[in-house]
Amino acid sequence: MKKHILYLLFFLSVMGLNTSCNYLDIVPDETATEADAFANPRAALKYLYSCYGYLPQSNMVQGCMDFTGDETISPFTETYVKFAEGSYDSSNTIISYWNTLFQGIRQCYLLKANISSVPNISKDEIDLYTAEADFLIAYFHLLLIKCYGPTVLVEELPALDTPAANMLGRRPYDECIDWVANLFDDAAQRLPATRSTADYGRATSVAAKSLKARMLLYAASPLFNGNPDYANFKNPDGEQLLSTTYSEEKYKRAADAAWEAIELADAAHYKLYESTSVSTSYPEPNDLTQRSLRMTFIDKEDYGEVIFAETRKAGTYSIQRKSIPYFPRGSWNGIAPTITMIDRFYTANGLPIDEDPEFNINNKLDIVTIPDGTTYAVPGRQTLYMHMNREPRFYAWVAFENGYYECRTTEERYAYSSFWGAKASDDKWITGFLATENCGVRADDGKVVTAARSQNYSKTGYLNKKGVHPGTEANINQVEPTIEYPWPIIRLAELYLNYAEACVGYGKEGYPEKGMAYLDKVRKRAGLKPVLESWAKAKQPLTSYDGQCGPDGRVMKIVRQERMIELYQENHNFWDIRRWKMGETYFNVKARGLNILAERLEDFAKIVEIQDKRTFDAPRQYLMPIPAGEVSKNPNMVQNPGY
Repeated sequence: MKKHILYLLFFLSVMGLNTSCNYLDIVPDETATEADAFANPRAALKYLYSCYGYLPQSNMVQGCMDFTGDETISPFTETYVKFAEGSYDSSNTIISYWNTLFQGIRQCYLLKANISSVPNISKDEIDLYTAEADFLIAYFHLLLIKCYGPTVLVEELPALDTPAANMLGRRPYDECIDWVANLFDDAAQRLPATRSTADYGRATSVAAKSLKARMLLYAASPLFNGNPDYANFKNPDGEQLLSTTYSEEKYKRAADAAWEAIELADAAHYKLYESTSVSTSYPEPNDLTQRSLRMTFIDKEDYGEVIFAETRKAGTYSIQRKSIPYFPRGSWNGIAPTITMIDRFYTANGLPIDEDPEFNINNKLDIVTIPDGTTYAVPGRQTLYMHMNREPRFYAWVAFENGYYECRTTEERYAYSSFWGAKASDDKWITGFLATENCGVRADDGKVVTAARSQNYSKTGYLNKKGVHPGTEANINQVEPTIEYPWPIIRLAELYLNYAEACVGYGKEGYPEKGMAYLDKVRKRAGLKPVLESWAKAKQPLTSYDGQCGPDGRVMKIVRQERMIELYQENHNFWDIRRWKMGETYFNVKARGLNILAERLEDFAKIVEIQDKRTFDAPRQYLMPIPAGEVSKNPNMVQNPGY
């Protein structure tokens, strides 16, 4: 399904959108009256587009909290890094979506109140814009729930002059979930199933049902389903905000919602992306499985897996520029997978490294010679044992010592780059992470210098490749990516994994088998055998799902690892670790990497702790703090526990 993407939110930059301002500051053409915003159909459409602009820009690394998980670490001193440090509270929220999301909700209600007054607008346009506004109201509330837990439900256009005593307080979590789910359902009935060409990035019925299913899975998860930590989490009048009673029915509800979304997506011809040929424009990677994985959501000829997307451009400080090996003014060489993430990827047999009898985990730091015929690394050179015989997603998404980084590099650019002696072809580079090699902390412009770079290097001895288009270039004259693409907010693989997790959480009535069949579809695209076929050969074999499911069962651990691999670097880890109540395990420890200060491979092959501050205060930091000023001015507002 070919789509020539028009960035719908281009108007936002033209209008100088600033979501911290009053809503009147962002109407089209920066006029100051609602009448101008609804003067004609074109102005109304621009106003609708500006409603989308209140969504957090999920592909903008430096301003998005979602990238702060345990998957990667970088040398960049940016705002979002403070979340990993645990340096946030109600008076210093670092990044807060609270006010912006409520401003977006208000703007959507303003659109609903005024859209019928637009001269010469058709009934179909009125109905569609109203449905989109309802979708966005539901989605804004979903994001509030994800960040803050129980939230304020804004069910109508709020008055700006509401007395403090009458200000809305927070509603119980389950009531919030039900209200948002119903609004998604209602909007879905009035939205198209797909969008194409200039409308790409706008709301659809499939997106509404899929986001609803994601929300219900969150609601079924340990953080929100029977969590005793919230026994005293109450409104000022004593009303309980989060139930401490566990309900398996929440998993069933989430599974049924995911299945409904899957059926709708199937009817609308969404599909898991698979590359069937190699492009002459960017021929690497040439292995079709690895190519499918690398191009899953960045192939401009086929966005058939992406259900809902962020269409604003990421720009200079994008994942692409922050991941590509260092090039002056062209790329920043910094987003680096941690050892925890490296260990998370499966072996070539589709098993965890500690479960595969053919993988010697005790020898993972041994130095080995890369065999002839290897396509993902340089035959004849040396690397670590742990880099060999891993699953295709590892090779598609991670650059390692003497592996390849598929990215454009012409002779002109190579001549100026730091890739001294490391050019494999015009379409891929060889990555070296020893201190004086091309991606090393002391390598610079093709020569060795004595001082380490303070930024623009890998802290772990790896670089991220996911989300980097292999056709993009490190260009001496251009700091923005040479290829941009819409960033996935939700895609079909996530929907399949949501379904699997919910089915396994419910754990009975045939649900696990149904859900795992869809997880196996994700594995098949990744070049792996089904779970039971792979785990039959594990050190601790698994040959049936019977008795192994439920939220604490062995199969749930498999589902979670599959999710952490497939959705690596896609804004999920920060939230998944929280909803699983695993923050103490994964966020409250130092990140680890290889010894990047070493100049010899023998010294490089050591796992060291990275001394960046990483703390997580449980249970307080499972929820984000509401800005202190919002609590102090509203007598009906209760702060999240611990803040």
